[in-house]
Amino acid sequence: MTASHKFHSTILREYDIRGIIGETLYTADATWVGKTFGTIVKRNGGSRVCVGYDGRISSPSMEAALVDGLKSVGIHVERVGRGPTPMLYFATVETKADGGIMVTGSHNPPTHNGFKMMLGKKPFFGADIKQLGEMAETSDIDAGLGVVTDIPAFTRYIERLQKDFYGNHPITAVWDPGNGAGAEAVVALVKHLPGKHKVINGTIDGTFPAHHPDPTVPKNLEQLIAAVKKEKAHVGFAFDGDADRIGIVDGAGRILWGDQIMQILAEDVLKQHPGAPIIADVKASQALFDEVARMGGKPIVWKTGHSLIKNKMAETKSPLAGEMSGHIFFADRYYGFDDAVYAAVRFLSIMASDEKFDLIKRYDRMPALINTPELRFPCADERKFTVIDEVKARLVKSGAKLSDIDGVRVTGKGGWWLLRPSNTQAVLVARAEADTEAHLDGLKAELASQLQQSGLELPTVSVDH
Repeated sequence: MTASHKFHSTILREYDIRGIIGETLYTADATWVGKTFGTIVKRNGGSRVCVGYDGRISSPSMEAALVDGLKSVGIHVERVGRGPTPMLYFATVETKADGGIMVTGSHNPPTHNGFKMMLGKKPFFGADIKQLGEMAETSDIDAGLGVVTDIPAFTRYIERLQKDFYGNHPITAVWDPGNGAGAEAVVALVKHLPGKHKVINGTIDGTFPAHHPDPTVPKNLEQLIAAVKKEKAHVGFAFDGDADRIGIVDGAGRILWGDQIMQILAEDVLKQHPGAPIIADVKASQALFDEVARMGGKPIVWKTGHSLIKNKMAETKSPLAGEMSGHIFFADRYYGFDDAVYAAVRFLSIMASDEKFDLIKRYDRMPALINTPELRFPCADERKFTVIDEVKARLVKSGAKLSDIDGVRVTGKGGWWLLRPSNTQAVLVARAEADTEAHLDGLKAELASQLQQSGLELPTVSVDH
């Protein structure tokens, strides 16, 4: 009888598999991810799976164990090599493979690692990931003798990134891949771009010696901001640990958040696709949705989560989507998956194709709203969804104007507030935005009142202007 395997209860997440090496995640888990995922691919009529890995110290051994698992159930494994997660997505789609697995800890600390998966061209998440756990526990796997081929994708990926760059106006840019898996790709790419480009933290180092690679945290952008000012650059780009999320700063060193980046990208995409649907998650500013509508697009508010966004894009045939977390998805001339380096190429193209484009002035023209940062506070998994149901019931009873696409997003005087359950952690997530300080205080008070009625306290917050 074939041995069975039990994954640690915390590592099978909504969108990926993630854990702490030597505590909740081991090479044996990698082997069983290969066995179970490979079995699913075979039962779907497939045979080929692409595998890539990031720059973490634990990634080579995890990748080797994963490959062994896939091979043991009869899969033809195509190893695409070390690089960013989007390179693995690219290789999987370009070669029409039946599946793809990336060994990556994403933006998590150096001691973490995990797996992001796709089945054909579609994300593999939610119930799919739960199924892996059930199959491992019951030894529901196939047997076979697979083969392993090395098919490096790095050069082809860099050539594909270059292909969609346009514009001749020379731009000075600073790039900070944060010693993450996108570092070598960025260094290779900028050699082919016009203008002046400086790369900092451009070597892959799984200890992340300069700063943590998460561009949604302002502290992690301080080095980039300083370099932009020193170089008198027009723009700065930052990436997370596996380069599927982007951060951007303007020439004055101001951070553009995900919804502000989307305003600029949407303006360009809507010129090519008038009236097209543009998707953003429920945490995005109302300013983005209003701007998309003003520019003639169809704004769609959707659930947070890169897998959910990808599926909604396919359903609506949207050419562009984005999340506040910095995931940007292009289906306009690209494949519809989140690729931060590609998003940077498209953003740079907008700047380089119009000598009158000034990112500082463009930032200044954006609607000025005041908002809280994303607030995350503990709430037990078994309680967090109940809290949302309680809040929603009270709001409906009071006649409040709300959207329940993902948690509750409530439109109030001068703005809105959001409360949603995290799909990956035992936390609730909240955010509020308004046109004045007074209106923001009012909305935060409404949110706090709803939480108190369900026995929770709203964390004390500063506001972003």
